[in-house]
Amino acid sequence: MTKIGIIIGSTRPGRNGEAVARWVHDVASERTDAQFELVDLLDFKLPVLDEAYPASLGNYTQPHTQAWAEKIASLDGFVIVTPEYNRSVPGALKNAIDFLYAEWNNKSVGFVSYGSLGGARAVEHLRGIAGELQLADVRAQVGLSLFTDFENFSVFKPAGIQRDALVTTLDQVVAWAKALAPLRAS
Repeated sequence: MTKIGIIIGSTRPGRNGEAVARWVHDVASERTDAQFELVDLLDFKLPVLDEAYPASLGNYTQPHTQAWAEKIASLDGFVIVTPEYNRSVPGALKNAIDFLYAEWNNKSVGFVSYGSLGGARAVEHLRGIAGELQLADVRAQVGLSLFTDFENFSVFKPAGIQRDALVTTLDQVVAWAKALAPLRAS
């Protein structure tokens, strides 16, 4: 069965990302074409990148890196839930991505973002990062507005159309994860 990780890309206290990721998981769990699991960066307690060798060498020496690598390697694709901070991705998310290399290769990735402009600029940065890691980013995405999809900028109440965008994103992530399976097997 194809396994898709829903990565909560913020570690900030009071983050909105957990509620958004749970919504993604709830919608995804209605599907039968893949298994979905939440992957919370908080659970891995990654410090600022502390590996002596580039991730492309795969020579991970730290237990936290090894645990993170094992989790990412076990998945076939991803939905990254990310806020937009200062017109880009959160530092914790970028740091977590940078710890690994081969574990990301030949997998699919979709994005669910949120912010004042729907997190669009964070996703544009993530698309460039995905290319470097040989992640196939799908076209569809969900952009949630802090003004219309959250009450008082903190209580998540997505507009109905957001579910449609999410279903399309999930369709593409699962399809690409399956299509890339032969590359991961070699």
